[in-house]
Amino acid sequence: MSSNRQILLNSEFLIVPGVYNPFSALLAKKAGAKAIYLSGAALTSSYGLPDLGVISLEELAYMVRKIKEVVDIPLIVDADTGFGEPLNVYSSIKVLEAAGADAVQIEDQVNPKKCGHLEDKVLVTKEEMVAKILAAREASKNIVLVARTDARGVTGIDDAIERAHAYIKAGADIIFPEALLSEEEFKFFAEKVKAKLLANMTEFGKTPYITAQKFKELGYSFVIFPVTAFRAAAKAMQEVYEILMTQGTQEKILDKLMTRAQQYEIINYYFYENMDKELAKRSYLI
Repeated sequence: MSSNRQILLNSEFLIVPGVYNPFSALLAKKAGAKAIYLSGAALTSSYGLPDLGVISLEELAYMVRKIKEVVDIPLIVDADTGFGEPLNVYSSIKVLEAAGADAVQIEDQVNPKKCGHLEDKVLVTKEEMVAKILAAREASKNIVLVARTDARGVTGIDDAIERAHAYIKAGADIIFPEALLSEEEFKFFAEKVKAKLLANMTEFGKTPYITAQKFKELGYSFVIFPVTAFRAAAKAMQEVYEILMTQGTQEKILDKLMTRAQQYEIINYYFYENMDKELAKRSYLI
């Protein structure tokens, strides 16, 4: 068992912030995150696209590779519906594991999928999702499989619980019940589903604001904040661009900017600069 798999499966509780590129992953790690979540919603928005399953497997795998080049902590990857039917899921798991994913999440919606906190979602049958999980497990015995069910907002919490039991039996390591409506529902789900559970604490959705500590008390092993950092960055960038276009200078907002020194620290600039100098010196000794 890999160390990152052990971290995910053996940790009592983890706060898992959402990331969408290598720099955000570095910031999350520096803040103390022990695991990170590559959010499909944040990633597609960063590509200027809606979260409707419109990006390709290769676009997702590319970002996984780039993130894992700069951070070594566990990475949970949102793979939406798995990019197709069971055989496609099999291939997707192979590709994402090779790219560096430590865990892969798939959900039980049809394509085009929707954000779990929107209306008019459509589910695949329980059997279709089970087949996808079986395919994913066939593809890899090491990848941590996160099975998300969107049943609560479509067919009700009882169906979500029934599906969760089937997904565990098929080989899912972690169950992710999406868009529950209250602390009471999260508690009820945890009482009925004895497995590692993941909660989604997104903004502006159906789930009320619940603290990480409360999720831990309710029986959850993970809480993700998938789009929080992206939304904060997007709002800040929007304001900066407006100031630049209206005032023609950034001088009055320097206190809102990361300094060059801080930026260089995050990207380990001087490690690369010093290595280049050292290699140049050594080259003359050969």
